[in-house]
Amino acid sequence: MSKNSYVCEVEYVNREAVEEARAGMLEQELIFKVADIFKILGDPTRVRILHALSLRELCVCDLSALLGMSQSAVSHQLRLLRSARLVRYRREGKVVYYALADEHIVKLIEMGVEHARE
Repeated sequence: MSKNSYVCEVEYVNREAVEEARAGMLEQELIFKVADIFKILGDPTRVRILHALSLRELCVCDLSALLGMSQSAVSHQLRLLRSARLVRYRREGKVVYYALADEHIVKLIEMGVEHARE
C-alpha cells in the first residue's frame, strides 16, 4: 500500500457533513475531561486496579496482595483514580474498601477489554 492510500486523492469538502459533525461536537471543557480520563487509563497498573475492582470491591491490602505491589504504590494509584472520579471508597471500621465509581466505569472497562480481545 502506498503512503498516499490513506488520504483523499482530490480536495473536496462536503459542507453538509462538516456542519452536521460541527453541530454534534463536544464543548472544549468536556473534551479535556474525557482526554484526562484516557490519560489515567493509559497506565497498565491503573487498568489492572480498575479491572480488579470491576470484579468486586477490594481494600488496599487485597489489591496489594492481588497485584504483587506495595500498599504504598497501590494507595498512590488509588489516589489518582479517586481524583479522576473513577473509584469511590467506603470505610468499615479500620478498613477502607474501594469500588468503581459507577456503572459507566464498569462499562468503560468491559468495553476496553472487549475491544482489545477483537
